[in-house]
Amino acid sequence: MGIELTYIVSAEEEGMRLDEVLAERGAYPSRSAAAKAIDTDVFVNAASKKKSYQVLEDDVITCIVNEKPKLDLKPRDIALDIRFEDDYLLVISKQAGLVCHPAIGHEDNTLVNALMFHCGADHLCTAQGGMERAGIIHRLDRDTSGLMICAKTNEAAQILMQDIQNRVVQRHYLALCHGIFKTDTGMISGPITRSAHERNKMAVRDIPQSREAITTFEVKERYSAQQNDNGYSLVDCKLFTGRTHQIRVHLEYIKHPVVGDPLYMAGTPKKPSAQLGLKRQFLHSYKLGFRHPITKEELYFEDNLSQDLEKARLSIAKRAFSFDFA
Repeated sequence: MGIELTYIVSAEEEGMRLDEVLAERGAYPSRSAAAKAIDTDVFVNAASKKKSYQVLEDDVITCIVNEKPKLDLKPRDIALDIRFEDDYLLVISKQAGLVCHPAIGHEDNTLVNALMFHCGADHLCTAQGGMERAGIIHRLDRDTSGLMICAKTNEAAQILMQDIQNRVVQRHYLALCHGIFKTDTGMISGPITRSAHERNKMAVRDIPQSREAITTFEVKERYSAQQNDNGYSLVDCKLFTGRTHQIRVHLEYIKHPVVGDPLYMAGTPKKPSAQLGLKRQFLHSYKLGFRHPITKEELYFEDNLSQDLEKARLSIAKRAFSFDFA
């Protein structure tokens, strides 16, 4: 007799096909097996959907499976740079290269495994839909470094997620971008969904499946162009929404892609030297402010650039200049 499983679609899964999500979550052994089950054993928000249905964030998927998928999560002694901790939450500075939660291709040695080791599996929230996302209430891309919040209790997690949705959590990132910004401040408003051509990318698209996405920016420094590049701008980006790859997608959209970004490279100078020796995108979560969900204390954190990003910045810092565009 089958058992019923429930999944809540995450932001990074939005735009994926229903059969693809079920296969990647491990509900069925393959995408073809998931496709066969969808006709009779799978429901999205209590309604039947086709296998090609593109899921939306917070969709509730229920499915009947013959046996419970194996989820062999183990605590791992992975170093955590903890900036704040109490009985309800942690604020950490995540290192580049650390995946937030298990996924296809990254089943182990994730932030979830590290949190299980540090806190214990019974002392982490499961508000995002199970142990595979224990402690996670928002995420940073694997190669984005910096500050993020993790929750220990479901009560704290629910309040924090609501605060993020209500745009009262202050999240600022430093991004080094190709090209010279012509304005000191601005807002990028472009709805985001999965790319129509490359399934591992997101894109600004004006279609019904797209979700609102808003990023504001403030230029901190401008670095003049040289022979192999078109100059650079160091930009403070503030998130008002939290779509997958949002800052990277928005900056490419306005023709200022992030230096070192392996995915969003439209308009990037062809010379490898223009990437300043970086092996990942120059994107760092450097400011974080929020009200503690339980004590109501106002908390504020700042984080210095990691060594690889600071080295890249210093390599061009002597070229910094500021000016106003008429």
